[in-house]
Amino acid sequence: MSYNLLKGKRGIIFGALDENSIAWKTAERVHEEGGKFVLTNAPVALRMGAINELAKKTGSEVIPADATSFEDLQNLVDKSVEILGGKLDFVLHSIGMSVNVRKGRHYTDLKPDWTAKGWDISAVSFHKVMQTLYKSDAMNEWGSIVALTYMAAQRVFPDYNDMADNKAYLESIARSFGYFFGRDKKVRVNTISQSPTPTTAGQGVKGFSGFIKYAEEMSPLGNATADDCADYTVTLFSDLTKRVTLQNLYNDGGFSNMGVSEKVMDRFEDEE
Repeated sequence: MSYNLLKGKRGIIFGALDENSIAWKTAERVHEEGGKFVLTNAPVALRMGAINELAKKTGSEVIPADATSFEDLQNLVDKSVEILGGKLDFVLHSIGMSVNVRKGRHYTDLKPDWTAKGWDISAVSFHKVMQTLYKSDAMNEWGSIVALTYMAAQRVFPDYNDMADNKAYLESIARSFGYFFGRDKKVRVNTISQSPTPTTAGQGVKGFSGFIKYAEEMSPLGNATADDCADYTVTLFSDLTKRVTLQNLYNDGGFSNMGVSEKVMDRFEDEE
């Protein structure tokens, strides 16, 4: 169902890789709600993914950009404003990568240069994106910037590895830069802390399928899907949330406020 919540709005969506990715689902929903956007991803990800299919479906252009490169980001922002015919109203940052996770390094044995690379891609890139938008004055007043995060920023999930540190840093950047973006440009900045979601990126984390089942049994409403996250992101891009900023918003079926659920307790009762 479409409510035309984003009619006339323009933006950039980072990180759509394939139809399992949250950015992909968000692009589809933004399109349904009347929003226009440019799609972007790292050149290597563009070769791996099927983003051209999404571009065709949503009438969008694709601009390759390494989100850790100021030069690439400046080109992306300038071209997006030109293609879309004006300043931007929304930006989705859906980027995350850990070399340590990919190479199977345990958290107690991280390689610092791998850690630095993952930190740059997963967290510092968000600052670089906002710095470019801010200095270029590329956002309309009451625009909305959203980054995707995970609750490992607050609590221990052993196999999430150094991505937990990256997400904590990402959330801090959202608050700190969000203050200046709000004060100076009337732009809001928030993060969505999503349920564990079976995306291509998420499935790289060890023990992920077991954790999805656990979270499902812990959450009173069950896990939020990628489609649920896309819907929530649309509300944050819309004018209905004009004064929501500097927030880390949980879209997780209630998991973040649970201590234990009866379903989970029943498993341990059975073992007695």
